[in-house]
Amino acid sequence: MEKLLEQFSFGLFFWQILIFVALILLLRKFAWGPILSAVNDREEGIKNALDSAEKAKLEMANLKADNEKLLQEARNERDSMMKEAREIKTKMISDAKEEAQAEANKMITQAQTAIESEKKSAMAELKSHVAELSVQIAEKVVKKELSSKNEQLELVDEMLSDATLN
Repeated sequence: MEKLLEQFSFGLFFWQILIFVALILLLRKFAWGPILSAVNDREEGIKNALDSAEKAKLEMANLKADNEKLLQEARNERDSMMKEAREIKTKMISDAKEEAQAEANKMITQAQTAIESEKKSAMAELKSHVAELSVQIAEKVVKKELSSKNEQLELVDEMLSDATLN
């Protein structure tokens, strides 16, 4: 330690302290200012990025809520359209059944009318045929003189067996 004290010089110490203080002042003015400014700018940028991220997160939450709302509205609209389609289907089936029933009733009425007409026509034809047979029998009876009641009955039976009804 004595050697250190022998070499110690107060002038050198003063100049070293002065250079050290000057270096600190220069660093403060030229290095720490820009470094602190860069750190502050970086801190401000990070804050802005965090704020932007938070805003984006809120916007995404709002968009998600809007999407859910739109999806629910679409589901409700789909359900109402399906209900309306079912009602239309039921009405169409009901209308078709009613129309088919009306058409069937009309056809039945027409068939009954046709049957009645045919029946009347057949009855008229039958009456005409019976009338012809009656005239033929009367004609044969008149032609032949009948002397007894037995011969008349025989002739009627014979005529009836000869006559065939169609």
